[in-house]
Amino acid sequence: MTVRVLLVDDVPALRRLVATALRLRGGFELVGEAGDGETAVRLAAEAQPDVVVLDIGLPRLHGGEALAMLREVAPAAKVAVFTGLTAEEGEKLRGRVEGYVPKDSDVDALLDLLEDLGTTEQQVAVLELNPVPDDAVAAREFLRFHAERWGYQGDLYEAELVVDELVGNAVKHGGPPFSLRLALTDEALRVEVADAGAGTPSPLPIDPYTGWHGLTYVALLAQGWGVLPGEHGGKVVWARLTGAAPSATRSGAPV
Repeated sequence: MTVRVLLVDDVPALRRLVATALRLRGGFELVGEAGDGETAVRLAAEAQPDVVVLDIGLPRLHGGEALAMLREVAPAAKVAVFTGLTAEEGEKLRGRVEGYVPKDSDVDALLDLLEDLGTTEQQVAVLELNPVPDDAVAAREFLRFHAERWGYQGDLYEAELVVDELVGNAVKHGGPPFSLRLALTDEALRVEVADAGAGTPSPLPIDPYTGWHGLTYVALLAQGWGVLPGEHGGKVVWARLTGAAPSATRSGAPV
């Protein structure tokens, strides 16, 4: 499957760099380039790309405004923000897009994300997490935003608890970098938290004072859970939750 990409950045040299990387990697079709927000919206409406690579600091239409308009004109497109903004400046948008990659990251990290977002028909979103416990808040907000956008029909409160436990477990016992991946299919919501730590986590015995917690809690709430080796080392802890995508998503219509 070829991933159709719209590249939006006001720096021509950076657009050339990413365009070259897409061509060399293979499996991508660059359907357009834009150096400002207005052009990005127009091209997205015309091309209906699979993924939009979006810078935030754009002329003529700021990235935040451009994002809102992109959602309107190309509702099926997934948006990956690729920006040089500081973490604080980008925080408000980080949870409202399917992927977020700082420009100081290796370009391969961006290409890996685009492959993940573009080569599946299911709803997918990825959040790079900061190695601090407070980022569990960002993880919950990310889940709520995309669950609402996708029309998730399961128990959102239970899904938040699972995300809390998986992220907390990774930050406490794993090693950076951390990421949260959500995937909604016809049958269930899959939550994956990746970290670079070694070892295989396992549920702890029930504490008589605090009750269910950690992976014991995840095992109670989820249809299933497990541990997989990470693509570049480390591990991925996953959980599968009941609650399918709505019929509009199953039929392929944009949500």
